Amino acid sequence: MSQVETEIREQPEALGRLLRDGRAQAESIAARIRERAPRYVVIAARGSSDNAARYAQYLFGAHNRLSVCLATPSLFTAYGASPSLADALVIGVSQSGRSPDIVSVLEAGRREGSLTVAITNEPGSPLARASEHVLPLFAGAERAVAATKTYTASLGALAMLSAALEATASRWAELERIPALAQAAIEANAALADKVARYRYAEHFVVVGRGFNYSTAFEVALKMKETSYLVAEPYSPADLLHGPVAMIDRGFPALVVAASGRVLADLASLMSTLDERHAELVAISDDPAVLARARVALPLPSGVPEWLSPLVAVVPGQLWAVALARTRGLDPDLPRGLRKVTETL
Repeated sequence: MSQVETEIREQPEALGRLLRDGRAQAESIAARIRERAPRYVVIAARGSSDNAARYAQYLFGAHNRLSVCLATPSLFTAYGASPSLADALVIGVSQSGRSPDIVSVLEAGRREGSLTVAITNEPGSPLARASEHVLPLFAGAERAVAATKTYTASLGALAMLSAALEATASRWAELERIPALAQAAIEANAALADKVARYRYAEHFVVVGRGFNYSTAFEVALKMKETSYLVAEPYSPADLLHGPVAMIDRGFPALVVAASGRVLADLASLMSTLDERHAELVAISDDPAVLARARVALPLPSGVPEWLSPLVAVVPGQLWAVALARTRGLDPDLPRGLRKVTETL
């Protein structure tokens, strides 16, 4: 078994550890956030962490009435013209905590007196030192280049902050169920070799998600790019229909993330459009009707709350990306030209 496959399978345990060991810190940070009452949130991140930040836009907006924007780190580094961060909650999300551009945003926020929080797997990192508060991921060492358990742990940390800000027992109870649901998703998608074989020579994919799982579309597409070197473009249904849908014709593969929730009907409608264009449909879903319409069905366990569905829905996508790389004769542990830690300015 590859290192990345091992770490995918460690995710339920890692999430359980985060919930057990990180709750007190999340609640302490949430108390500080309520005290400071920031007007908005700025999140600095790159790569998979940036996809976690996309989740936070929906999470904090829907449950905490906080507007969330993604930072533009090059303004702080290359341009030396950092925008005002006054009255903001500035969050840095980074598995390693070592990328200078992310650190620069947190340093700027702290200079301006903003509340700063680092979410990282390395609590002794430069990012952690630059921040007033640190929420460790407790994911354990992640050696594979392609991030998996640090990604789901980042989602979990953000979900814990949101739940702690709202301070309702029901949301914590829902969070406690996630490790078991992630395990169920792993077990339901354990054997994908036959399913991916059809796409051995695929050169392009679209990956579609909406709402909370807009982030999942980006993360699954990234994993396919990293491990199979194909062009995988993430879209929301609305963005796909505003032009890019023109490239889809017979045999074009499309992976749709369609977990139950308020946007499921919209994704089902998009699948009808893709059917009309004779696209090859791959579906990640807990809805039997959606799965029945797909050429390849990647099932999710039932009963996952929509606000937490990205922590579970990404798991079949990770397994799909690894299986696809293997069927193409590639080593998912050794993506060409990549290193575990990428430091950008």
